Amino acid sequence: MNAQVLDMLPLPASIGRTKSVKLVEPPSCSSPSTVVFIGRNHRGQWIAQEQNGLYGGLFVSRAQAIKYALFENGQHPETIVELPREIELDMGKSPNLSQRAA
Repeated sequence: MNAQVLDMLPLPASIGRTKSVKLVEPPSCSSPSTVVFIGRNHRGQWIAQEQNGLYGGLFVSRAQAIKYALFENGQHPETIVELPREIELDMGKSPNLSQRAA
């Protein structure tokens, strides 16, 4: 089901708006966040790759590339950047581990 369909479904009577929500700082304030680039390679396949080469993958669809990026980056869509130019998967990079230490 897509989001538009879900918005039109009635909510069950048991779901109320009385739950409290815990506010947390965005990742850019609490820890160094990494950017995940997504885009197509020269063959038209979808690529997702962390900016320092720490993780990445080849995907059949944009949705799967985004899903992977969100899983790997802790569900932070603000750190995902879709590139308008071609991107090639490069798993030969040496990741900069000094940025990952916390």
